[in-house]
Amino acid sequence: MDWSNILSNAVGELLSPTTAAYALAAIGLGIHFGYTGLLNFGQAAYMLIGAYAFAIPTISLGWPLWAAVLCVIVVSVIFSFILGVPTLRLRADYLAIVTIASAEILRYIVTTTGLTSVTGAANGLNGFKGTFAAINPIPDGTYGFGPFTYNAYDWWTRIVGWGIVLLATLLVWALMRSPWGRVVRGIREDEDAVRSLGKNVFAYKMQALITGGLLGSLAGIIFILPRAVQPANYTTGLTFFIWTIMLLGGAATIFGPIVGAMIFWVVLSLTQGVINGLIESGAITFLSMTQGAQLRFIIVGIALMLLVVFRPQGIFGNKKELSFSA
Repeated sequence: MDWSNILSNAVGELLSPTTAAYALAAIGLGIHFGYTGLLNFGQAAYMLIGAYAFAIPTISLGWPLWAAVLCVIVVSVIFSFILGVPTLRLRADYLAIVTIASAEILRYIVTTTGLTSVTGAANGLNGFKGTFAAINPIPDGTYGFGPFTYNAYDWWTRIVGWGIVLLATLLVWALMRSPWGRVVRGIREDEDAVRSLGKNVFAYKMQALITGGLLGSLAGIIFILPRAVQPANYTTGLTFFIWTIMLLGGAATIFGPIVGAMIFWVVLSLTQGVINGLIESGAITFLSMTQGAQLRFIIVGIALMLLVVFRPQGIFGNKKELSFSA
């Protein structure tokens, strides 16, 4: 078994654009659930919106980068209103049902063959990276050391991706120390008490839904920069990966989503490498490569169950900040 290659691939996940995208989506989910108590099980829908609202105008309409990003912001806000207006006045479990259903509805819509010319249907979309690559200031070539050796485009995606994660972290830090942050924390604990103080609870919930959803949509852009847009990537499993990351780091913490994303993807890559190596070397004979790929998710699922049982507040979290009964 090539341990150096296995470890190199796992360590490389620390700075990958995928890790950055999941961290950003988890930061948005942290605003929803960790700080406001909104049970959003459809963060994959926001990532899908970010991917398609960025790729379609770029490919079909030839829009510049700034216009495509603006389109993502507008579509994300509109979707939040469509999602939140009928549900945010109801109990949290209704929001959970609606969000998970809306994510699946959007995925089926972009997969339908009737929209093949626009969304690419099951084949997805490609050819949207030109405007992003065109503003890359890094000269062509390969840079770095060890597992962190990448070409100019790969470094550019990492710099932009993690730069946005840093800005989002600073934004959440500032918001949660402002009067607005204190109100949404109060809504998480007891929204009736906040309402009795004259605060418009629905408006604050909507603002939190829009803010966290917008971060999820920006995560959708980062997620597709190193790959094509594939509707199969936006299943409910994507949302539950984000939930795992948020709970791993801490639901109402600043750096929890970032550390959670790093640990999640390093562990996932490491377990895949070890299992594949054991199968290839003949140490494991009762599993195929396909079955081995599924085994790693079982291992991660067991680890998540143990985490929820023994440390539900996550690595950085405070038990007083966590409310599973939101």
